[in-house]
Amino acid sequence: MDFEREPSEHTEGKSVLPVPSAPGPSTPLKSSYTYHSPTPTGEGPYILGVDEAGRGPVLGPLVYGVAYCPVSYRDQLEELGFADSKTLTSEIRSGLLRTLRSNSDNLGWSVRVISPQDISSGMLRRPATNLNRQSQEATVMLIKDILDKGIRLSEVYVDALGTTSTYQAYLSSQFPDIEFTVESKADFKYKIVGAASVAAKVTRDACLEGWVFEELEYQPTDVELGSGYPSDPKTQYWLKTNLDPTFGFPKIARFSWTTVKLLLEKEGHAVQWIDEGQASLIKAFESAQGLDKGRCGLTRELGIRSIAAL
Repeated sequence: MDFEREPSEHTEGKSVLPVPSAPGPSTPLKSSYTYHSPTPTGEGPYILGVDEAGRGPVLGPLVYGVAYCPVSYRDQLEELGFADSKTLTSEIRSGLLRTLRSNSDNLGWSVRVISPQDISSGMLRRPATNLNRQSQEATVMLIKDILDKGIRLSEVYVDALGTTSTYQAYLSSQFPDIEFTVESKADFKYKIVGAASVAAKVTRDACLEGWVFEELEYQPTDVELGSGYPSDPKTQYWLKTNLDPTFGFPKIARFSWTTVKLLLEKEGHAVQWIDEGQASLIKAFESAQGLDKGRCGLTRELGIRSIAAL
């Protein structure tokens, strides 16, 4: 699902700071989606930054953000205050998002919000789609979307963990006309990546703070979610107090995370799967004697024999 929107700045008579990239009020996050700001009109080529928020948490979505501007706007960008979102207060991040939204001639941004259930489904399926692969797919999708808008990208800067040279080679193979720089701490080194970091972080925070539980008749305890990270005492307490021993957790939790798996094993009801058909089949093989040993009832009834027995 892709969409663009610019909601009103006023709700029920109050001046509010909307986060257009987050689900609307009373809207549960049921599936992953992409948000795009209005397309800038400044003359290209453009530079683009990529960063994420929420890779490690056990609760809530993973959000990939991009920000982009004309190469000629690079010097002005340096003066706007963008930086690694983790080093900024919530108020400063909100102010910087307003900055991103205030200059639609030169500044554009987009986010890909990957829902907790999509993260878990990917990691638990066989063969698994691990988090690195899901992150790569989100990044490639966002870059393709920007190119499809007619934006000519000359340079892309990506904040990444692990072996950055391998990832840089992969992205270069996907977009051979773009010069890629993939580095750890790129959100600290490059302002355009800092802008992407702000877009991703503010979106994830809004998703978590305004989370609407889609489970019918589910009543969460009056406990703060916290940051969603497994090491956060508030998140740990939320997990312990919201575990249903039969049904587990609501869909805000990432079931593929070890934190959730261990809690379910320790506090959840044990489940025993009974397959009557399999039990009957085993019994049919065990009851045979002589040459019929190891043959099922159907082969005996039809008179089917192996070549070795003839």
